Amino acid sequence: MDPILVITNFPDKTTALELAEKLISKKLAACVNLQAECTSIYRWQDKIESTSELPVCIKTLTKHYPEIERIIKEKHPDELPEIISVSINGGLPAYLQWLSDKQRHQTKTKYTGLLCI
Repeated sequence: MDPILVITNFPDKTTALELAEKLISKKLAACVNLQAECTSIYRWQDKIESTSELPVCIKTLTKHYPEIERIIKEKHPDELPEIISVSINGGLPAYLQWLSDKQRHQTKTKYTGLLCI
């Protein structure tokens, strides 16, 4: 099953919502949590920076990570967006099964051309 949590941040709620809706609609994530705005303090190009961001937690499977990373980079305005993948090594078995089930790709059957989930 290989569940992971992808963590990123976005500077505004509109873009974060667009990301969440795209990942859910493409079945690349089972759930995307948009957290309350926070202040991030970090060093960038030898200066201490401070900015408001929305943390975004994406519950997904390892096999979807490359596409999720590509979409985040495409939507994110920063030159170097935070994108971190954390393995989920345990959890409520029924929840982890739900996480896996919500990401099954639709494929055409060989004989009828119908969509299968």
